[in-house]
Amino acid sequence: MIDTMDPSIPLVPHQPPSRLIDSVREAGGESCTTLTRVDPKAWYADLDGAMPAWFGLELMAQTIAAFSGNRHRGDLAPKYGYLLGTREYRCTVAAFPAGAQLEVAAKVHEAEILGLSAFACELRLDGSVLAHAILKVYEPA
Repeated sequence: MIDTMDPSIPLVPHQPPSRLIDSVREAGGESCTTLTRVDPKAWYADLDGAMPAWFGLELMAQTIAAFSGNRHRGDLAPKYGYLLGTREYRCTVAAFPAGAQLEVAAKVHEAEILGLSAFACELRLDGSVLAHAILKVYEPA
């Protein structure tokens, strides 16, 4: 597991409080899995300390960024990219519970030569899929 809260490991180009993922469980090949704990005192927390469900999209996007950062580890710098859109973000809950340990998985769905890619993503809690989507991204050369 790679601790992305360590500033010497720049896998994600975000800094706190915008960086939502806590660590990279695994990355390589065509996929990446990250972990994040829902912080009930974070800026995004609702009155119950939960994370609104729409944050799942950002968790998925940051997981893709971590995948890109790991893929380019030779130069030790994360690559900036752009979230172009999503297809069918579906979530079974209105919010992710305070303190929950979420696992986010992103797998290459389609890859284009010009830097355009699509990733199939899932957000899980205790092995159950709470959200899924296909995110389209662009990473300039």
